[in-house]
Amino acid sequence: MTSSFIWYELLTSDPGAAASFYGAVLGWTARDSGQAGMDYRILSMQGVRVGGLMGLPPGAAKSGMRPGWFGYVSVADVDASVASIVAAGGLVPMPATSLPGVGRMAMVADPQGASLYVMTPIGSGSATSFAPGKPGFGGWHELHTKDWEAALAFYGAQFGWAKAHAMDMGPMGTYLLFNFGSGATAGGMLNDSNAARPYWLYYFNVEDIAAAHGRIKANGGEALMDPQQVPTGDWIVQARDPQGARFALVGRKQ
Repeated sequence: MTSSFIWYELLTSDPGAAASFYGAVLGWTARDSGQAGMDYRILSMQGVRVGGLMGLPPGAAKSGMRPGWFGYVSVADVDASVASIVAAGGLVPMPATSLPGVGRMAMVADPQGASLYVMTPIGSGSATSFAPGKPGFGGWHELHTKDWEAALAFYGAQFGWAKAHAMDMGPMGTYLLFNFGSGATAGGMLNDSNAARPYWLYYFNVEDIAAAHGRIKANGGEALMDPQQVPTGDWIVQARDPQGARFALVGRKQ
């Protein structure tokens, strides 16, 4: 089983407002998942599922947890993956739990503190969330860390991810491109001295970066940069939504 990102999830302080914001910026529709006893909304692009959103757990803000995006990585056995991650120096902020009809999952953190989920989904078929270049879907995964070489070794051992290419970014240092063990690049890793703690940043595809940049600001979000071109020829914008969750967009400039 190839370990790859299969789902994106937003934990937020205001699910309704977040659903409206991303609907305006990315064109997503949000509908209730139908899970009993919880407000979990499925985010879709033209009827195809991309991710989900839900409110922060009770008491999360008091413990220092803030709104944020999390990726889910597929694994063959969640419990075995959690044990391996802990043995390698990682942590388990949320222990493994099973959700009927969905799968078994756990929130984990790498040894430097960046969090994501590992999941063994129920059923067969291919995940639809990550589709580079397709507007409204995941397009890139970027790890902001303190030591990308150690991070690459960790994710390589846990998920089979591999170095695709290393780019010298001058004063910014090295930008490491990785894949899911083979094939096209799926993301990058970099040392970020400005990050309070390591984190994963998720990029979603848009058709026109300039127009999307405008929609962020028009709908109450904060663009952290003007559109910037990257070596692939695409343009990116990093941003915060109105509740404070960081996300990014990638696309062409029309």
